[in-house]
Amino acid sequence: MVKIEHSVENFERHQGGERAILVSVAVQLLDDLDAEEFRLLAQSAGAEMLQHLSVPRHRPDPKFFIGSGKVDEIAELVQELDAQLVIFDHALSPAQERNLEKVLKCRVIDRTGLILDIFALRARTHEGKLQVELAQLKHLSTRLIRGWSGNLEQQKGGIGLRGPGESQLETDRRLIRVRMTQLKDKLVKVQHTRLQGRAARQKAAIPTISLVGYTNAGKSTLFNILAKSDAYAADQLFATLDPTLRRLDWDGIGTVVLADTVGFVRNLQHDLVESFKATLEETLQATLLLHVIDSNSPNMPEQIEAVESVLKEIGADAPILHVYNKIDLSGDAAKIIYKAPDLPDRVYVSAHSGQGLDLLSQAVQQCLMGQLQHFDLLLKPAYAKLRTQLYALNVIQSEQYDDLGNLHITVCIAPHKLEQLLKQAHLPIAEIVGDKADLLQRPLEEFEQDRKPSEQRANLNHTKP
Repeated sequence: MVKIEHSVENFERHQGGERAILVSVAVQLLDDLDAEEFRLLAQSAGAEMLQHLSVPRHRPDPKFFIGSGKVDEIAELVQELDAQLVIFDHALSPAQERNLEKVLKCRVIDRTGLILDIFALRARTHEGKLQVELAQLKHLSTRLIRGWSGNLEQQKGGIGLRGPGESQLETDRRLIRVRMTQLKDKLVKVQHTRLQGRAARQKAAIPTISLVGYTNAGKSTLFNILAKSDAYAADQLFATLDPTLRRLDWDGIGTVVLADTVGFVRNLQHDLVESFKATLEETLQATLLLHVIDSNSPNMPEQIEAVESVLKEIGADAPILHVYNKIDLSGDAAKIIYKAPDLPDRVYVSAHSGQGLDLLSQAVQQCLMGQLQHFDLLLKPAYAKLRTQLYALNVIQSEQYDDLGNLHITVCIAPHKLEQLLKQAHLPIAEIVGDKADLLQRPLEEFEQDRKPSEQRANLNHTKP
């Protein structure tokens, strides 16, 4: 019996580049695609681009997606240029792929197949490889008939006409279903492991900051600078596929977990989003999302819309800080733009040159901790541990000792964070903070304000020894 490997050879990578003709179809009833991004996708997959055709259509043709005349024209180009592959910048149905291959006499793949091919090249971790294989098998499961159409004995038929071809096809389909079930079970275990780690971080009150954005917007470069890490970063699409997490100390906040995730593209098929839900879970559970945007891209509005669309599809509802990257190329100045007092909406930076990174640190601190305030603190020698903690947060602006050996410190910090430090150390707030101690007092909730005085006295008497 033929093994399943025989049927899945169509989506395995060939070593080196492939001679390819690219076909972009400008369909009026569908969203227009970016021709430059399509070329970058093909290059990322290792294709050697021979020619890029643009085909206008009012609506897709059900048989070939494009007109039969254009198919004949492409077939002549395939022969003339000795092309091995034709890539369409749209999702094709299995029937359309088969019909095109019969006429073109070469392999045909669509946008989904191209992206899956890149994912297979980029996957490095066990989890990433599981997700890629699952997505590939889903894509392949509707295309198993390809390569079997030349022999009548291997076609489906009525009673008395069923040959060994159907038996083999059904066997392959069953093996693929079994393998997909195994992959899903393994991914559930991966998700469970991630859930345990996430629960531990939540228990320790460690915020998670997740980088999201369009592919090649500079997320991994920014991640490496912020985390002092060496995650793979390159000027190419989908350089990062597997989620990368690093624990670091953030000025004014303390310990945070920074997560780098897979980049998005326009017209990302729903099945691909579903297959990479495990990777995108870090985005779903993040405390704050940093939406990294290529401020130098001519298609910036469309890229922003594509990212927001995927975030909506996966149900991400965390606060978002928009980080406009690559200002060294766009010419923008480093700055923070607020949508409300002390609530940043946009920050302009350059991960490459380092411009605006101090503003990004400040903006993240404000998003997570709230309004920043200046406090003049009085620390007795016994409170020296608090000084060490403030230095670790990098919030001390000045300090000096008085004649009694007490330390006077000026800090810029969120009231919530300062209150947390004082209460954890069981230190007297009024003595240390002075006149601004009322800023650290938590306002009463509405239900607490509505409590009757008799109830408050009863609770007070109950707590007396």
